[in-house]
Amino acid sequence: METIDGILQAAHAGESSDWEFKSAAGGFPGSLWETYSAMANTEGGTIVLGANERDGQVKLDGLSKQQAERYRQDLWNTVRNRGKVSVDLLQERDVEVVGLDSGYLVSLRVPRAGRSQRPVFLNAQPLVNTYRRRHEGDFRCTEEEVRRMFADADITPPDHRVLRGFSIQDLDPVSLAQYRQRLRAAKGEHPWLGLDDQALLEKLGGWRQDRETGLIGLTLAGLLMFGKSLAIADPLAAPRFQVDYREKLDPTVRWTDREHPDGTWEGNLFQFYQRVWPKLIRGLPVPFQLVGGQRRDETPVHEALREAFVNALVHADHSAPGGVVVERYPDRFVFENPGILLVSREQFWRGGFSECRNKALQQMFFMMGGGDRAGSGVDKIRAAWKTQHWRAPILEERAEPDRLRLTMPMISLIPEETLDYLRTGFGEKVVRELSQDEVQALATAHLEGGVSNARLQELLDSHPFDISRMLVGLCERGFLLSDARRRWTRYRIAEPSQSGEPEGSDAKETSLALKSPRLSLSGTSSAPNPPDSSLKSDEEGLRSALERIAAPVARTSRAKPDVVRNTILLLCSDQFLPITDLASLLHREGRVLRTNYLAPMLKEGLLLRRFPNDPNHPHQAYKAAQSTPTDS
Repeated sequence: METIDGILQAAHAGESSDWEFKSAAGGFPGSLWETYSAMANTEGGTIVLGANERDGQVKLDGLSKQQAERYRQDLWNTVRNRGKVSVDLLQERDVEVVGLDSGYLVSLRVPRAGRSQRPVFLNAQPLVNTYRRRHEGDFRCTEEEVRRMFADADITPPDHRVLRGFSIQDLDPVSLAQYRQRLRAAKGEHPWLGLDDQALLEKLGGWRQDRETGLIGLTLAGLLMFGKSLAIADPLAAPRFQVDYREKLDPTVRWTDREHPDGTWEGNLFQFYQRVWPKLIRGLPVPFQLVGGQRRDETPVHEALREAFVNALVHADHSAPGGVVVERYPDRFVFENPGILLVSREQFWRGGFSECRNKALQQMFFMMGGGDRAGSGVDKIRAAWKTQHWRAPILEERAEPDRLRLTMPMISLIPEETLDYLRTGFGEKVVRELSQDEVQALATAHLEGGVSNARLQELLDSHPFDISRMLVGLCERGFLLSDARRRWTRYRIAEPSQSGEPEGSDAKETSLALKSPRLSLSGTSSAPNPPDSSLKSDEEGLRSALERIAAPVARTSRAKPDVVRNTILLLCSDQFLPITDLASLLHREGRVLRTNYLAPMLKEGLLLRRFPNDPNHPHQAYKAAQSTPTDS
């Protein structure tokens, strides 16, 4: 469970997890259960009682010990009440009372509900009391969204549905014949090739008996894979089914090529795959190589593209609007399909586990050599892109309607032109002495118009908290600007005029100095309005002096608030100090200092900001309003 430091750090960074802060000072907040439902139905998250968010800042109000324990018990009593909450996802470690100097917090970690547990709803009314998390808040799901969650939870995949009134006459014989050729090429003289069409369909999952109803016939999978266009579009089948390939290799024309059912071919999944696959890989280099004495005409990039293409077809919710859209650009491939992820994003990228929406379609593609049923497809995609030193694929989830979008860039991790841009903006020496992860963060922000913690988790092997610290540090040193949102924060490159630093070599050297693991000592920087300090020419001497002043607070965690306040005034008497320096000197968490000390002292007029008109300035620092004698 999270410690108080972990809660504060995650709340400050925000984007590594989903967090909700509720005051609870006036009683147990009933809205907590809407958030519980919303988090459970998306990616999970943490709810904290006793820490209220105001104007984008988290204020640690705290609760009494008695309140905290009562709320903790209320949580357990309510979550186990099926009349209130449909599913209890919690374990003992998920609810914890955490101590503060000013009181206590109750922390509730909400796990992501599994496919069979969704939807998680309230008051025994799923159609009106099911919620999902979307950026800043909890949103009530539409009836259609709820019904799709119930459909996904069904142990019978949607493509296993036996269609009433349909027969083998609704299938395209050309598609079946061509599929046999594909099966022979992939599996050799497989015994299924000797079966007639209906028997082959039974093996593939395209024809079955529903043992509950006794109905025997063509399945939705069989129709989607081999059906005729008119039959697929029938209201009793898949009237929203749609497939579309768009090629945009020349920016001067709308499409350089396009494939979609236009009456010239039967618009089923097999024909779409047959027609689009050669166009997807057209022009990709195929170096000569022998495997087992046979020439191999595919590379890991080909395999990765096939996995992405087939995944979009077999994981799609073909009853939802929008259909499958595949796009090719000069520098990227994009695969988009309707539906939500059936596993968490973390599990998706980890691979090794297959949770497919349409298992019969998956089997059909697998037998013809397309796709992987072992959950290793994502591993192949990431590994292939890494061998080319291309940027990691990007997975995006969109709502209203639900859609998944996988973008596979064919762009170098750090193109030379991006390095040139960073060198021009921040200086050759600065860029050279940044860590590799820091340069990657800046390059991503430049190439993709912004960067987030979640995106860097796809590119780096670092822990989310380490990424958060790195991003915050890049902001404090003037390389990045934050959009100041607590959740899903995005960062963009800070132009020289925005970074608060003067242009030229001095500004570049300042950024490098701030990178130092030593105290940054903003008073010695070349930022605007540098303070007058007799120690500014001797950084080590200044640090030693400040450490002596801070010692009474730094050596104990139980210093009285008045002592901490007076020590802050002494430290800031002759120079502006940023919160990172104060936290380092006082051995305190920066968030605690800001909430419990700096904010009240600013309000009382005891402290001044270096940038009074921009409280969130990346180089913000604080100085005592009146000179206070330093401790000798």
